[in-house]
Amino acid sequence: MTTTTTPKDTSSKAATPDERLDLNATTPLVLAAFAAVYLLWGSTYLAIRVGVETVPPLTLAGLRHLTVGLFLYPILRRTTGVRPTAANWKSAAVTGCLLLFVGNGGVSWAEQIVPSGVTALLVTMVSLWLVVVDWLRPGGLRPVPRVLFGLALGFAGVALLVGPSHWGGSERVDLRGVAVLVIASFAWACGSIYSKHSGMPRSALLGVAMQSFSGGLVLLIAGLLSGEFHRFHFSAVSWRSWVALAYLIVFGSCIGLSAYIYILQKSTSARVATYALVNPVVALILGWLFVDEIISLRTVIATVVILTAVVLVITAPHRVPVRKGDLEPVPAPGEV
Repeated sequence: MTTTTTPKDTSSKAATPDERLDLNATTPLVLAAFAAVYLLWGSTYLAIRVGVETVPPLTLAGLRHLTVGLFLYPILRRTTGVRPTAANWKSAAVTGCLLLFVGNGGVSWAEQIVPSGVTALLVTMVSLWLVVVDWLRPGGLRPVPRVLFGLALGFAGVALLVGPSHWGGSERVDLRGVAVLVIASFAWACGSIYSKHSGMPRSALLGVAMQSFSGGLVLLIAGLLSGEFHRFHFSAVSWRSWVALAYLIVFGSCIGLSAYIYILQKSTSARVATYALVNPVVALILGWLFVDEIISLRTVIATVVILTAVVLVITAPHRVPVRKGDLEPVPAPGEV
C-alpha cells in the first residue's frame, strides 16, 4: 500500500488526528511493529500452554511479570525522569491486580484445560466486555444498536463453543476453563477502563512496568497461598517450559509491548485494533501445528461468529466525540 500527495483540501472538513497519523502507517518500521504484535502476541498463548506443562500457572505468570517489572522499571525510571507518586503506585497496584493477577493469571490457569487457540479466541471477548464496562460505569455511554448486535453475536459465539457435546465433530470446551476466561476477560476490561481514568504516570511504558511489578508480586503471593510452591521444583521444570517462560518475558512482554506502544503512536486506532482479529488465528494455527490441538467445525464456526462480533464493535461509530486515548485498543490478557 502506498500513499500519495494530494492538493490542499479546500473543503470545510478538517482531517482527524487518526487520519493525519495514517500518513505514517506504511513505513517499514511501522509494518515491522505490526508484524511483531500480530505474530508475537498471537504466539504467547502457545507459550503459556507449553509453560504450564511443568510450571504452575500462577507461578509462571508471576515470574514472567515480576521479571519484566524489575527489569524495565529502573531503566524507564531513569530514562523518562518521571518520579511516580503514591497515587501512581496505587493505580498501578489496582490495575496490576485486575489485568495481570485476575486477567493473565486466569488465562494461564485456564490453559491447563482449554486449548491455546480456543483460549485466544475467547479472550477476544475483552473487546466486547470493554463496551459493557464502559456502558455500566458512572457517566458511561449506551452503545449504538450496531454495537449491541455485536455484543449479542459475540456471546452467541461463546455459547456455541460450550454448546452440546460432539456437535461439529468435537467435545465442547471445558466449562471450568470458560468460566475462568470469562472472569479474566471481564477483569481485564475493568482494569483497562480504570487505568484510563486513574492516576497513572504520564509515561505509558513506565506505567506498564509498575503494573508488571505489582501484578507479578501478587501472582507469586497467590501462588504461595494456593500451595503451588509446594508442587513447584526447579529440577522438575522441562526445558520446553523454561524456553516458554523466557519467550514470554522477552518476546511477549518486552518486544511485543514496545511494538504495541509504537504502533499506537504511529498508526490509527482502527488499524491497531486489528491485532485482536489476527492473534486468535495465529494462536489456532500454532496450537494445531505444534501441540496437536484440533481445529474442529465447531471451532471454525465459533471463530467466524466471535470475530465478526469484534469487527462490528471496534468499527462502530461513537455517539459523541471522545478523547483519542479512549478509542485506543488495549492488549488482551495473554498478550502482555
